[in-house]
Amino acid sequence: MTEKENVNIEEIFASKVFTLGRMKERLPGDVFNEVYAVMQGGGELSRKSADIVAGAMKDWAIENGATHFTHWFQPLTGITAEKHDSFVTHPDADGKMIMEFSGKELVKGEPDASSFPSGGLRATFEARGYTVWDITSPAFLKEDATGVILCIPTAFCSYTGEALDKKTPLLRSMEAISEQSLRIIRLFGDTKSTKVTPSVGPEQEYFLVDRAKYLKRPDMVFAGRTLFGAPAPKGQELDDHYFGAIRERVGAFMKDLNLELWKLGVTAKTQHNEAAPSQHELAPIYETANIADDHNQIVMETMKKVAERRGLHCLLNEKPYEGVNGSGKHNNWSLTTDTGVNLLDPGETPEANVQFLLVLACILKAVDDHADLLRQSAANVGNEHRLGADEAPPAIISVFLGEQLEDVVKQLVETGAADHSIHGGKLMTGVSTLSDIEKDATDRNRTSPFAFTGNKFEFRMVGSSDSIADANTAINTMVAEAFCDAADILEKADNLELAVHDLIKQYLAEHRRIIFSGDGYSDAWVKEAERRGLPNIRTMVEAASALTTDKAVRLFERFGIYTKTELSSRQEIVYETYTKSINIEAAAMIGMSRKLYMPAVITYEKNVAKTVNLLKETGVDSSAELKILTEVQKGLAETLKATENLEKLVNEAKQMEYGLKKAEKYRDEIVPAMAALRAPVDRLETMVDKELWPVPTYEDLMFEV
Repeated sequence: MTEKENVNIEEIFASKVFTLGRMKERLPGDVFNEVYAVMQGGGELSRKSADIVAGAMKDWAIENGATHFTHWFQPLTGITAEKHDSFVTHPDADGKMIMEFSGKELVKGEPDASSFPSGGLRATFEARGYTVWDITSPAFLKEDATGVILCIPTAFCSYTGEALDKKTPLLRSMEAISEQSLRIIRLFGDTKSTKVTPSVGPEQEYFLVDRAKYLKRPDMVFAGRTLFGAPAPKGQELDDHYFGAIRERVGAFMKDLNLELWKLGVTAKTQHNEAAPSQHELAPIYETANIADDHNQIVMETMKKVAERRGLHCLLNEKPYEGVNGSGKHNNWSLTTDTGVNLLDPGETPEANVQFLLVLACILKAVDDHADLLRQSAANVGNEHRLGADEAPPAIISVFLGEQLEDVVKQLVETGAADHSIHGGKLMTGVSTLSDIEKDATDRNRTSPFAFTGNKFEFRMVGSSDSIADANTAINTMVAEAFCDAADILEKADNLELAVHDLIKQYLAEHRRIIFSGDGYSDAWVKEAERRGLPNIRTMVEAASALTTDKAVRLFERFGIYTKTELSSRQEIVYETYTKSINIEAAAMIGMSRKLYMPAVITYEKNVAKTVNLLKETGVDSSAELKILTEVQKGLAETLKATENLEKLVNEAKQMEYGLKKAEKYRDEIVPAMAALRAPVDRLETMVDKELWPVPTYEDLMFEV
């Protein structure tokens, strides 16, 4: 497609997806009905139907150029995995190749389970694992240098049945919250809905950098972010990048990205410049939680591929540059019945919408009871540098409801009844040619981790590189528990109306402490949160402890989401991932210091020393040059000392077994030692001749895209 050609979105949308519509066209009616019934209500396809579906899927894929298929899954690495098998089976008697794809191959695969993170669930010699087709998420075609591959979204479990992936627990949690949500809406007379689905819309932030410059930065290549770098003269102080005009090169990337995503059925909706230079955002339309999770993985993979084609590199790390905003992934979550009712829609009169008030009270209870698990679900190495840094939500979990709902809550708690609610009214523009507009009933709060935004909750803590599966698994399960507890009480009530009223008031009173509408960045909030008894979990290592508390084990085992063993394994993976990630960063810093920075500084030092000697010989005052030389020598000595100290600490840590103690060693000693190495190098960058500086600087990286 040329740059000038018009795009017909209707024609290309989902052209690479084996959609429900394509199934209907290609499958016999009875088989399609069976597939649809399993998709909606669960169950298992018959072997005969599975074979027919596989044949139709294979024919469609081959018609579109596919030569291989893969079970596409999400192991505990946080990214996706795939093993390609061709459709080739064997030649017939005439030597013509036969292409086959059976129902068995569609439904089940067998990748090696010993080489993925398992937290001790699988030993090196215990290799067998299974991938199982997620019938609710459509297969799609991925095209790259390997050719066209039919990708079948799957879950991944061990030979002994434990979940080794992100998708299995998410699917379990979706079933749990559907079951418990139905109990709630049945109390209010809804007998038609048969399913309640969590819907998610993840906003994806990212940075772009020129690929040639990126490849000259070992820290970016190995760690995904800059580990050194003096600030550029200009950052985001003027707020001129946010929503600003999109640069031509970036616009070409965005156009290509949209086309690729639309073909893959991803509903890419919004694109714009974000707050920091070279930072941008893409947001899709809401989808079923597991499909949103799959699509977000597709978005991240596609961003990287399209960027490379355009001579760019896409940075998904949460904090690629010090001193400017990092990147997150706002996770917009809601609950919708299969009859089209959004349980989080307060309506025009929320004070009278009793079902909504009960749902709201249960969600507040869930977030308050399990704030530690919610915080843990957004913990990753990159987010350490973002959360609580006046650019993202603080590490303290709170809920923003807005003026309207806060007022309703206040009425219910303090008087036992709510008879009115605040409405937005009209916004008078003061310009005769501009329409006066209807205001929302409340403002928004960008500092809140868990904010109500009209008909959904926006969980703002998830990191830009992270899978959204963990966060949504946690939210679904927490809310399912609160719904279950409420239903257990209300289903036994003699007077349902009175019981619902009393329970709403009780939950709101008991969990009102989690509501906060002020500045989450302020020191005052930290003190206030401590007074309220809200946890302030600052690090990934600290957050991991939430996974194996008695409370967490009871929650997840109650609804069949995780076993205690699965939770323990995930905790071990957190410690190991943190340790390995920081070790890679430390090793990159040591290598850059010894091989790049110190040699460059020594060369500059020699040049200055020659100048000093020359000036002395000619009798010219060299005091300024001597001062520069002294400062550079001091910086070099500090760099060498900090490098040697970091090397010593890393060597000590390498002798330790993976686990909490090793992770704490990296957090408490090695991370500060890395900061101590960065400081003199960044200072030297401001003194050494730019022509001698061995890597692209912040101004090169952020302003030359």
